[in-house]
Amino acid sequence: MKTKSAIFLILIAVSSLSFKMDVIDDIASAIRSGNPKNISSFFIESIDLKVIEKEDVYSKQQAEMILKDFFSKHAVKSFTVAHKSEPKAGSQYVIGTLETSNGKFRTYFLIKTVGGRTLIQQFRIETENE
Repeated sequence: MKTKSAIFLILIAVSSLSFKMDVIDDIASAIRSGNPKNISSFFIESIDLKVIEKEDVYSKQQAEMILKDFFSKHAVKSFTVAHKSEPKAGSQYVIGTLETSNGKFRTYFLIKTVGGRTLIQQFRIETENE
């Protein structure tokens, strides 16, 4: 009986880890799409956002408009994930490179799982030299 319980716990841990990886893949796909609505669907209601010079805590709708402005000026060519932290206390961060028609940008986002939903709490698009 103890063996079955241990196997069950291992399966739960592995499935929650794979779910988080799926969310990261989904967010990366949304960034690759260059569609602000797709990206903002992963935002919490008040997000810590930095897009080049604009930095503050914005509502989900305000953040979507800022991203819309950015992507209208910087068409996405590609997005690659360079580093993912290990999940810790329900949080994980991801660093990537966003290549656009006007150059490359360092992209960072912090996700957190609360109440069974994994959402972006912090999102940054910075010039590479920052």
